[in-house]
Amino acid sequence: MTWRAPVDLIERVRLAARRQRRSMNDYVTAVLDAATDPSLAGSEAERLRERLDQAGLLAESSERHRRPPREETAGARRRAGAGTALSQLVSEDR
Repeated sequence: MTWRAPVDLIERVRLAARRQRRSMNDYVTAVLDAATDPSLAGSEAERLRERLDQAGLLAESSERHRRPPREETAGARRRAGAGTALSQLVSEDR
């Protein structure tokens, strides 16, 4: 995904991510997830949804999605980390 935004917005996102000790990618992913996943409950997600709704940016999903169990996600992360490094694939012209 390519995202073009004003420099001041990018800087605000960078600072917000830093305050939460997250990468910008992780922070933006969490914000977009909270903005579009109605199954996320909690005050932070609710506040974000309210702000997006007031700005006219809240997208309502017709489908409800369930998050996979933590164990399943953790297993997928372990398996993903055990693969061949991208740098190796590139150097082998694969």
